[in-house]
Amino acid sequence: MKHKLEGVCSKEVSFRVADGRLKGVKFFKGCPGNLEALARLLEGMPVKDAVKKLKGITCGDKATSCSDQLAKVLLKLIKTSK
Repeated sequence: MKHKLEGVCSKEVSFRVADGRLKGVKFFKGCPGNLEALARLLEGMPVKDAVKKLKGITCGDKATSCSDQLAKVLLKLIKTSK
């Protein structure tokens, strides 16, 4: 499923969660090399660990980043799954 991102170069991210772990993370638009590296590093990572590592990261003079936006999406999923 694709999730919209706000205030960053990447417009969307898609992923699955299996057994509490991220699978198949893919960003659409944005910095291709950095976002592919991020997606590879996140593969198999527990969702809660990813949120801890990514939340609050900024990009240049922006108040957020693609990483932070993914953390926000993941937080929403955690809250709605309770």
